[in-house]
Amino acid sequence: MTRVDFYILADVEDVARYRFACRLAGRAATKGKRVHVRADEDAVDVIDEVLWDYPRDQFLPHARFAPEADRPLEPVVVGAAADTPAHRDVLINLTAGIPDFFAGFERVCEVLLSAQRAQGRAKYRQYRERGYPLFHHELDDWE
Repeated sequence: MTRVDFYILADVEDVARYRFACRLAGRAATKGKRVHVRADEDAVDVIDEVLWDYPRDQFLPHARFAPEADRPLEPVVVGAAADTPAHRDVLINLTAGIPDFFAGFERVCEVLLSAQRAQGRAKYRQYRERGYPLFHHELDDWE
């Protein structure tokens, strides 16, 4: 069954969410997992840029979602909310909604800022009502 982790960051800027998503993606990729980072259309370019620069001491191979790429070579793929990934290891969800395809993943990571708690609670209830195992992480000083 899909494990769902909620990460609540004390930060106030979305770029902190993107950096944290990069950190999660890097950890999963080093364990041999394939990661799909799901973001709003206007954030995909920003996340792609952050992946080139963060963390500074290492390079994380990644690609933009391409519908024709059945299984991209890169361990991390960044896609918009409308994209449906082919691989199903780790989903890092940075959008307001829960994708219909989430249950096909081993793990879902919901990354939220403190100001997005209401949105997070609504998602938490939806996952709980469906019976998924949920884990909650409050992160004050994660960098």
